[in-house]
Amino acid sequence: MSKPKIAVVGAGKVGSALALLLSRQSYPVAGVASKSMASARRVAEELQVPATVTPEEVTAGADVVFITTPDRVIASVAEEITLRGGFRPGQVVFHTSGAHSADEVGAVRRSGALAASLHPLQSFADIKMAMENLPGSYFALEGDPEALTLAGQIVADLGGKSFSIAAEDKPLYHAAACIASNYLVSLMHLATGLYSRFGLTRGEAFEALFPLIRGTIKNISQVGPPQALTGPVARADGPTLEGHLKVLKDVGEQELDLYSRLGLYTVRVALEKGSINAEEAKMFEELLREGCI
Repeated sequence: MSKPKIAVVGAGKVGSALALLLSRQSYPVAGVASKSMASARRVAEELQVPATVTPEEVTAGADVVFITTPDRVIASVAEEITLRGGFRPGQVVFHTSGAHSADEVGAVRRSGALAASLHPLQSFADIKMAMENLPGSYFALEGDPEALTLAGQIVADLGGKSFSIAAEDKPLYHAAACIASNYLVSLMHLATGLYSRFGLTRGEAFEALFPLIRGTIKNISQVGPPQALTGPVARADGPTLEGHLKVLKDVGEQELDLYSRLGLYTVRVALEKGSINAEEAKMFEELLREGCI
C-alpha cells in the first residue's frame, strides 16, 4: 500500500526527525521548508529532496503537511501558505504543538484541507535524540475527525502509540507534560545545586543522584506513583523533615518554599498510599506551611 507524500515546514528537531523517520517508512517526501535555508538543506540533502524558504513550493505537492515551527508562529505560517495557494482540497495539515488545538492551523480549511494536531509526548535535545526517542512514544491526536485515522497510522508507522484528546483539554494536557518533563529538569538542577554546597560539582552530583532517579522511575513503572513513594513524609518521620526545613532556611527562601510546597502535595500522595493517617497528615501540613513564602 502506497504511503502519502509528506512535506515538512520547519526543519527543527521535531520536523527533521519526522521527515527522516517517515522517509525510512516509505513515505515519499515532497520537500523541506524552513526559515533558514541552511536548516532546510541539512535534512533535505540527506533525503535528496528539495529545500526551500518558500513553503508553498513544497506543500502544494504533498498529501500531508507537517507544520513544525515554533508555537508562536504556527498560525501565521498556516495563514501565509494558505494566502499563497500552498494548500488544496484533500490534504491533511498537522501541527505538532502540545499546547494548541488544531484550530491553530485552521486557516488551511479555507483551501479544503483538513486541520489536526499530532503531538509527540516526548522531549528532544537534538535531532539525533529526537529520532531515538520518537519510536515507542505516545502521541496526542486532535482535530478534524477525517484526519485522525491517518494520524493514527502515521504514529503506528513511527513505532508509537496514540490517544485522542478534546481541543479544550490541550492546555491541561500540556501542563501535565511540562510538570513531568520540564520541571523534572528544574528539580534535578535544584538537587545537584544543593550537593554542590558540600563540595561536589554538578556533574558529580548528577552521577551520584542518577541511580536514585532511575530506581524511582522503575518503581513508579512497576507499582504506580503512590505506592512508589518513600521518604520522610511517607514514613511519618517528622524529625527528619524538620531537619530538612532547618537547613534549607540557610540555603534560600525559594528553595525552602519549593521544598515545602512539594512536601504539602506529597502529604496527599502519602495519604493515598495509606502510609500516614489524617492526624499525621495534619501535623506535616502545619510544619510545611511554615516554610512557604
